[in-house]
Amino acid sequence: MLSHDRVWAAIDALAERYSLSASGLAKRAGLDSTAFNKSKRLSSDGRPRWPSTESLAKIIEATGASLDEFTGLIEGRAAHGAMPARGRAVPLLGFAQAGAGGFFDDAGFPAGQGWDLVELPAQSTESSYALQVQGDSMLPLYRNGDVLIVEPAALIRKGDRVVVKTTGGEVMAKVLDRQTARSIALVSLNPDHPDRDIPMREVEWVARIVWASQ
Repeated sequence: MLSHDRVWAAIDALAERYSLSASGLAKRAGLDSTAFNKSKRLSSDGRPRWPSTESLAKIIEATGASLDEFTGLIEGRAAHGAMPARGRAVPLLGFAQAGAGGFFDDAGFPAGQGWDLVELPAQSTESSYALQVQGDSMLPLYRNGDVLIVEPAALIRKGDRVVVKTTGGEVMAKVLDRQTARSIALVSLNPDHPDRDIPMREVEWVARIVWASQ
């Protein structure tokens, strides 16, 4: 059941899941920092005040969460690919290292030993690993030093943020626009960097970004 209390609780839960306060979530989404304050949830006469659909769309976009993930928070369930609670250490690799040979198997899973580890503020699956952003090519969404949690086993759909590795060793984080048997179309996170349309024969693997520490 969709209720005023559950929608606001879901906003709070989404902020906590991505290591943000309600104010921090609002600022991340480009909203006034007080937009999600407790005082804004009721009108002056005590009537419930609902967040706008535009605000909800902005916080989903700003965190990289899926609509199913947010709906799951409203309904009190864990969405597919979501990572509740705290927890475990996962392998951490820089993008430059990820482009080198020998770190991954053909499916995009980390292989071998000697990885640095990073502990997540949320649980991960057995196949999750972390990539650390290097440089400014992913601004304004991801900054140098941010850690992206990648889940090769997660389903990928249009609009998802993904990491792609090419057979030439290039590793990039972009938004999936279209994927066919022949090619994959990717939208750049940074308007200063071009969108890409890559033949599938040149794609080594594609993995969904399910969480980011910022």
